Amino acid sequence: MIFFLPILACLLSLATALTQHVHDASFIPDAVLHVTAKNVSAGGVYRLTTLVNGTSPGPTLHLPENKVIWIRVYNDMPDKNTTMHWHGLSQAAYPFSDGTPLASQWPIPPLHFFDYELQLEKGSAGTYFYHSHVGFQASSATGALIVKDSGKLPYQYHGERIVHITELWNQSDSIIERGLTNTTFKWSGESLAFMVNGNGISNYSVADPSTASVDVIDVKPSRSYRFRFIGGTALSLVAMAFENHTNLEVIEADGSYTKPTPTEFLQIGNGQRYSVLFKTKSCKELKTLGKTDFYFQIETRERPAMNRDYAILRYSTDGCSIKPSSALPTNAYPKKAPLTLPPTVNGFLDYKLKPLKDNNFPTCKEVTRRVTINMQQVLDGYILWQDNNVSWVQDSFDTLPHLTTPRKPYLVSLYENETAYLPSYTAAVKNAGVDPETQTFPAKIGEVVEIILQNYGARAIDNETAGGLDAHPWHAHGKHFYDLGAGPGKWSADVMEQQLHGTTPVLRDTTMVYRYNATTQPNQASGWRAWRLRIEEPGVWMIHCHTLQHMIMGMQTVWVMGDAKDILTVPKLEVEGFLTYGGNVYGNATHHPTRIHFSELGL
Repeated sequence: MIFFLPILACLLSLATALTQHVHDASFIPDAVLHVTAKNVSAGGVYRLTTLVNGTSPGPTLHLPENKVIWIRVYNDMPDKNTTMHWHGLSQAAYPFSDGTPLASQWPIPPLHFFDYELQLEKGSAGTYFYHSHVGFQASSATGALIVKDSGKLPYQYHGERIVHITELWNQSDSIIERGLTNTTFKWSGESLAFMVNGNGISNYSVADPSTASVDVIDVKPSRSYRFRFIGGTALSLVAMAFENHTNLEVIEADGSYTKPTPTEFLQIGNGQRYSVLFKTKSCKELKTLGKTDFYFQIETRERPAMNRDYAILRYSTDGCSIKPSSALPTNAYPKKAPLTLPPTVNGFLDYKLKPLKDNNFPTCKEVTRRVTINMQQVLDGYILWQDNNVSWVQDSFDTLPHLTTPRKPYLVSLYENETAYLPSYTAAVKNAGVDPETQTFPAKIGEVVEIILQNYGARAIDNETAGGLDAHPWHAHGKHFYDLGAGPGKWSADVMEQQLHGTTPVLRDTTMVYRYNATTQPNQASGWRAWRLRIEEPGVWMIHCHTLQHMIMGMQTVWVMGDAKDILTVPKLEVEGFLTYGGNVYGNATHHPTRIHFSELGL
């Protein structure tokens, strides 16, 4: 108890500087998002779909660097919770704005709204996206988020195009979630199609031809464009390329600028983003090719069967002395694939991407501790995913006793009783990085932690499914990590350092753990990825697989970075409304929210 007295004294001294603000009609947020669930037609299929402002994807948000931004999110659903997560943006100074119901905040109750306070740091310009972090909602409740450069652009181009890739499903979010978490397991099945900017055609059946249409990306000849690719898929790693256009240069990965890296195609996992400089054909080249429409082809990787879909790159011929060619049909796919894409490239762009500027990469001598996260599917009368024998699953404590889950957001638990819920660093160090009581991963501010993500063959009671492997896109909330690359088999420090020699890792927030083989022996290591992370931003952060099905089935970890004095920087009395489901920081039709502004603390 003596340990906490200085903390309490510090917090009490802050109390006089805090003001409770009523967000009434005079409060004008910078953006407003409405989350609804409606039976809509997309890709020619009717489905009860979670939408943002009536569409999927929702509206693109263009936000400035180095400014506090307020985004109001309405949950207009009468029977479901929701949140909004700002994928790739760290909210260290705004602890209740990360949008994670397992970690940082209570979800927004039905027919309520919540005002997210975001600080977009200087240097964070890049490509991001927002999505719900509740259940399977992120498969459609999502949208692009672009942080605009505040200074001179490091690359020059004539315009931008967003390519936001999602998947189409024929079951509702709730049905998919119940099937995945019930003791009588039911798989979601594979997606019906890839949707490019919300447009596509179901590969199985079309009930409404009016919405079965591919996306058209308009460009002009002799131009340079920045194509921002967003991997908003739920399940699939995807490969993609443009017909007759192979001069692509990657200039950004997950919000960090890179030196130009040439590639003829892209491979994108769930949650990853790339910006690519795309040079269009000249009028003369178009005349030689004899066409002005070209296919953009996208295919699944690492799934039982290959799914293939398309969009169309269409040239405007204004200013050219040629007539446009016959337009490709937007309501049908080609009978024969125009491109032959390579199979899975294990380690795509690993060791090739280089930071545009010095990024303060920590050397191996600076590493203070190493934590290995062993990931494995368990099939033993039920099916779940475990990380170091722990599963974090949302909203299932009472109904699914075979799963590990918190009763409330972990940050809320810390505020209510930090002495009970603050993980033991000493115990965690002795237990492969996990505190056995709280089942969280603690870290101290100032550490440089190396995180090894190790894939293992499935553990099962029957021989038919034992040893199965999947590829996993792992995503870290909070501060970005330095990606150290990947390899097959069991991780080795010597192999990793040899592969790293002569390279400078880039900062990322989502990278792939490849499986390298479809199966292996049960409990056998097969595939790893390594990160290096400076622990500088206190808070409760999730580090998890971004495949939605795997997340729902428990493939998530919770990290508590910092001690109580680092995390609980505001008196409990001042954040009381955040600590209760539907507390007074959430507004509805009958009352305005009342809350503090964390930006006033100057943290």
